[in-house]
Amino acid sequence: MSSSLYDDVGGLDGLRRLSGAFYDRVLADEVLAPVFAHFTPTHLDHVAVWLGEVFGGPADFSAHLGGHQALLRSHLGLGIRDEHRQRWLDLMADAIGEVLPARPELATTLMEYFEWGTAIAQEVSQDPVGTDLGDPGATPRWGYQGLVH
Repeated sequence: MSSSLYDDVGGLDGLRRLSGAFYDRVLADEVLAPVFAHFTPTHLDHVAVWLGEVFGGPADFSAHLGGHQALLRSHLGLGIRDEHRQRWLDLMADAIGEVLPARPELATTLMEYFEWGTAIAQEVSQDPVGTDLGDPGATPRWGYQGLVH
């Protein structure tokens, strides 16, 4: 096992591959495609940078893309429903299986993060755009033992 999830997923390149495999599925999915109606390729890259920071890589999302506050704010007003969240998790599990085959411990750890993170995204998405979220604190970090801080 490497020193971080970031290393074990193949760094930013690995996370870009994972994001690409995931969003290929999302954009072809009748449940999720409408939620991502405003998707751009930049979104895919931003997700990879976010996950890189969360999984122990460089803090580039915080340094250049607005940090935890911006990530949460991007979900405001989306009205994510249970079926959206479950489908998101199913498609992510499929993407992990494609991009990181035969890595069950890594897949389990990644899915534990996505279970946790999507619950927060769903909760935040119920608030209207413009809601003051306060200070959510630093970008969370996730390792093989779960939430680091």
